[in-house]
Amino acid sequence: MEGVSVITKYFKNLDDLQLQRFADLGELYATWNERVNLVSRKDIDHLYERHILHSLSIAKFINFKSGAKVMDLGTGGGFPGIPLAIFFPEVHFTLIDSIAKKMRVVDDLVQVLSLKNVSTGVGRAENLRGSFDYVVSRAVAPLSELYSWSGKSISKKQQHAIPNGIICLKGGDLRDELIPFKNRVEVHKIQDWFDEEFFETKRLVYLPC
Repeated sequence: MEGVSVITKYFKNLDDLQLQRFADLGELYATWNERVNLVSRKDIDHLYERHILHSLSIAKFINFKSGAKVMDLGTGGGFPGIPLAIFFPEVHFTLIDSIAKKMRVVDDLVQVLSLKNVSTGVGRAENLRGSFDYVVSRAVAPLSELYSWSGKSISKKQQHAIPNGIICLKGGDLRDELIPFKNRVEVHKIQDWFDEEFFETKRLVYLPC
């Protein structure tokens, strides 16, 4: 399994606590993945590149301000929320998923890593109360569904240069999926930030709300 070096290659200013937490993630996920299928068996040896670094591509797009509130919709095994919570310790993350057994793992990860800036919940976004600066997700659903589920949860109060909205990580051909949003949506090639081959087909999609 590759390690933290694939993260420090692109993020030079991590402190000792952040580095330790990222280092701990490898063993924690390897242990849990034997019991609950969080990451595909073929991917567990590439956890840092394909899951942790991939999650951190959002940090290349936006620098969340201290006190910001971010919802990770359909977090699954904790991506992108847990890596982002380690990276942005002054930002509050709410991690939501409808699958209870996965959220039990996320709860354990949050506790073991002492992530005080993370809240979790089991349920669907459309039933969630609260207001967030951004909603993030990774390969959960088409953008139109993400918008219908979570658009009402986006705060009208702006505190970032990038307007509040939905930030999602996707792959493949997105043309049909993005048609309903026309010129409102931005698409960024993740390989512009990370040079590993895995990111050739990966995109960050941003929709202001």
